[in-house]
Amino acid sequence: MNKIRLIIEREYMTRVKRKSFLLTTLLVPLVIVGFYAIIIAVSISGESNTQRVAILDEANLFNGKIEAGKNDKSTYTFIQNETEQSFKNKYKKEGYSLFLYIPRLNEEYTQIKVHSQSAVNLFVKSALERKINVAIERKRLIAANIDPEIYKNIKADIEIENAIDSGKGEKKSIAGVAYAVSFIAGILIYMILLIYGTMVMRGVMEEKTNRIAEVIVSSAKPFQLMLGKIVGIGAVGLTQFAIWIVVMGLLQLIIPLIFPDVFSQLSNPAITAAASQQINSGKLVTILEGLHSLPIGLILFCFIFYFLGGYLLYAALFAAIGSVVSEDQQEAQQLVFPVMMPLILGFVIMTKAINDPDSGIAVFGSLFPLTSPIVMMGRVTYGVPWWQLGLSMLLLVLSFLFFTWVTAKIYRTGILLYGKKVTWREMWRWLVRKG
Repeated sequence: MNKIRLIIEREYMTRVKRKSFLLTTLLVPLVIVGFYAIIIAVSISGESNTQRVAILDEANLFNGKIEAGKNDKSTYTFIQNETEQSFKNKYKKEGYSLFLYIPRLNEEYTQIKVHSQSAVNLFVKSALERKINVAIERKRLIAANIDPEIYKNIKADIEIENAIDSGKGEKKSIAGVAYAVSFIAGILIYMILLIYGTMVMRGVMEEKTNRIAEVIVSSAKPFQLMLGKIVGIGAVGLTQFAIWIVVMGLLQLIIPLIFPDVFSQLSNPAITAAASQQINSGKLVTILEGLHSLPIGLILFCFIFYFLGGYLLYAALFAAIGSVVSEDQQEAQQLVFPVMMPLILGFVIMTKAINDPDSGIAVFGSLFPLTSPIVMMGRVTYGVPWWQLGLSMLLLVLSFLFFTWVTAKIYRTGILLYGKKVTWREMWRWLVRKG
């Protein structure tokens, strides 16, 4: 046990002291918070490019009047005594960004064009299409002798509210929030297993190539070396995540001091009114209610458990691959592909599970140990039966112990094998060989 502790300490300290570790640990939260600050600055900067739109309405679709939306900064001018051909050559000279041409329409309304010097902004194009559709709808209602105002009052736009009946009372469920949390948690687990598993493999390959493993194996068993390397690199990952959380929390507090001009604008009455209007519109309240309805404690517990369990399982497999490969990177890629397949499969099933968490494939993926770390994070936000969660965790632990035993037999032979290309058949012989 003391030898394993020494190997863990060596693996941990050699990686933590590297400049690459320090750079990535400090730069990642800085980049994330920097983007966050830029988004805030852009969102409250106020002014955006306004479009001057010229409208030639031969069909009299708008009756000479167009209503601007709440967030519509474009200005609209109706042009008279012009044709499409005559005005499209001079609208730019007259200061217009866009030229909307509405010919005398038939029932299909397929000849409407917008002229511009470059591709039209997607949001501007969508706003114009909404206005045209509303105007066409109004014309059709009038033609059918239906009062548009009466139709507007009759028209329904109902959103069904999902109430979760829990032991702590009724909670409001927001499908979009649960979807986002599930997808983010699942993809984080996928990236963690891939990055740190590959790190274990490269670490074993490096020691084997430099003949360091020969020196270590002379004083410790190969199993102790493998277990120490897996736990040591895993501790590096946990340390990195802990530092990221602390640094990002501190930067959240420091941002107002770094960007005082940006945050001083939050006290602007116009911006405060706009923010209040957005809150009253229900968007922010909906997100907060959605987060409140989620089992945050269970999600965090599952994330930590499946991170550790999934990492230990895949790190053992990656360590076995690294032990049988010398310097041939192509050979490493060929051997690692079967190990990567369950990871990719887990990601694919996870995208299905967040849409249909109780489907057969989602339940299977969350119980199968090689995919459960990813898939279960896609289901847990929707509520998973306790027996399924417990069985999934038990199978993951048992699989880690089994694969550790399996890969240890490969590791103890492969780590000292040089100059020979190892096949899966030969590794199987190592497993079934006694002694």
